[in-house]
Amino acid sequence: MNDEEVSAVVDALRSGWLTTGPRVREFETRFAESCGGGVTAVAVNSATAGLHLALEALGIGPGMEVLVPTWTFTATAEVVVHAGADPVFVDVDPVTLQIDLADAAAKVTGRTAAVLPVHFAGQLVEDSALTAFARRHGLAVVEDAAHSFPASRAGVAVGTGGSAATVFSFYATKTITTGEGGMVVTRDAALATRIRTMRLHGFDRDVFARYRSDRPAWQYDIVAPGHKYNLTDPAAALGLVQLGRAAAMRRRREDIADRYREAFADLPLELPRRADEGDVHSWHLFVARLRPDARLGRDDFVAELSRLGVGTGVHFMPLHMFTYWRERYRLSNEMFPVASREFPRVVSLPIFSAMDDGQVDQVIQAVAKVLQ
Repeated sequence: MNDEEVSAVVDALRSGWLTTGPRVREFETRFAESCGGGVTAVAVNSATAGLHLALEALGIGPGMEVLVPTWTFTATAEVVVHAGADPVFVDVDPVTLQIDLADAAAKVTGRTAAVLPVHFAGQLVEDSALTAFARRHGLAVVEDAAHSFPASRAGVAVGTGGSAATVFSFYATKTITTGEGGMVVTRDAALATRIRTMRLHGFDRDVFARYRSDRPAWQYDIVAPGHKYNLTDPAAALGLVQLGRAAAMRRRREDIADRYREAFADLPLELPRRADEGDVHSWHLFVARLRPDARLGRDDFVAELSRLGVGTGVHFMPLHMFTYWRERYRLSNEMFPVASREFPRVVSLPIFSAMDDGQVDQVIQAVAKVLQ
């Protein structure tokens, strides 16, 4: 955050538009332009809401199944349940920790209606392979791009590939933030219209349209039992400033990742891959893996770093290990050999655009002290 964000939010508050208004419209327009590819963007109050709305707009419901990687945050699976369908959990690739399409293919049934891949840590799932898989099995694709703005693969920006919809997160820790918020991007005009309707109670007109038209605000119709998923103007004002800084903030995270990769090259760590030539990695997370020859395990490593003043995270505990998902769908570690094997050794090191060089040095020195 800087003074520009603060001023933008204050201006929004002083404008009198406290809910969905002109700044949300502008944010949607500018975000769609930043993606390119002729997409439409619909702002929502969280990526979770966006995923739910996208599934609902696609007609996903009872009796259907959606393929979901076990290596993700619980929101990716819970929205499937909210839509009335069942998530089918899929193991991940050992290198990328993204959905394993071979395992996904083995789990396709006559009930499978969609696949919900996750662009883990900010590097994109290969769009051509994903699109071919979906077409082969007749599945809709909704991309969970919570980690992945801005990012691209082979010159194709996330959100502009072959999927039905792509959903971004603007939560406080993400690459750009509105505090809480998200965006759904799609080329399908009918899908966008349905999402706009369902994000606000099923109104045939959103708040901004109701108060900026010649019809009285009370004259509206309810065309579906919608939700309360709209973004506010003060949040959008913050997002507009962040959007303008997105490229610079991504470059800073990439600089930090490069410093880590150089500093940790001789330590017992497996380091995340850089983006391939022509690709852009958002570097939302820097996920390292402790090698078997490390002198201590992951949990002790995390504790030692904490004592040295360095906070870490673990992304993610696979969903099949959580009580609800394990018991409801009778899951076991043996069903997901890659995710179960990799989870005990992953750790996310600090990476955010406001890190100064002294903080980066502190992390590097602490990791070296613990592992050498």
